[in-house]
Amino acid sequence: MPLIAVMQGRLVPPEGGHFQCFPRMRWRDELEFAMKAGLNAIEWIYDAYGEDANPLATDAGIDEMLSLSQKNGIAVRSVCADYFIDHPFLRTARENQNQLTEKMEWLLSRCKMAGITRVVLPFVDKSRIENDDETEEARAILQSLFPSAESSKIELHLETSLSPESFAGFLMQCQSPFVRVNYDSGNSASLGYQVKSEFAAYGDRIGSVHIKDRKLGAGTVPLGIGDADFLSVFRGLAELNYRGDYVLQIARSEPGDEVKWITRNRIWIAAQIEAATRGIS
Repeated sequence: MPLIAVMQGRLVPPEGGHFQCFPRMRWRDELEFAMKAGLNAIEWIYDAYGEDANPLATDAGIDEMLSLSQKNGIAVRSVCADYFIDHPFLRTARENQNQLTEKMEWLLSRCKMAGITRVVLPFVDKSRIENDDETEEARAILQSLFPSAESSKIELHLETSLSPESFAGFLMQCQSPFVRVNYDSGNSASLGYQVKSEFAAYGDRIGSVHIKDRKLGAGTVPLGIGDADFLSVFRGLAELNYRGDYVLQIARSEPGDEVKWITRNRIWIAAQIEAATRGIS
């Protein structure tokens, strides 16, 4: 059976007008709700909105998070570091970059304490890589993070909007085994990238997967009505012998209907994976 997780915040109504954020008021509830929805894990969020309420920030908070995780049988193996969309590494002063690097090193140390083994580092939206100079700048930033990632034994999973060829070239310059790809089915569909081209370019570096659906050049829509080619995604991942989890980062439901909505989507995704991978050993 596939391991299916959910992006934090999708099991409760959105807070503070944010579509995606750390649910500072109800993060404890989500661990119970994830169990009720039949999920395996939650991908934690670390962002600016929830920074001062996130349990990752204190030893006592980590202890409580781990206790609730164990109680409900819901793993927390990964963190989505949206803080670095709120505060991008790129197009900022060198002093700010240094502070952000220190922040990332601190986050890795906290994740190590919490038993988290990967951090998704987004280079999308406000933090996207726009040109060759920024590509080199991002490479240098990652290079500076290698020692902390390696000593913490935490993988950095890169989420970018780069074309398959550009992303493959970028990865060639980031040869640490602790640098992997976070593949996002919805973002790729919105950008018009072809799954076969993407997997041919960097499939062996894929370490985690975000599941959502988007229309070409547009935003997130419910699974199955956008342009994401899920058959090719799941079949391609099976051929790559992908053994990681699938994180639901799907369109939201009506407030109050989150657990039923996530449960329905978990079942749909599991069926799609089974159909796409039937006969692939």
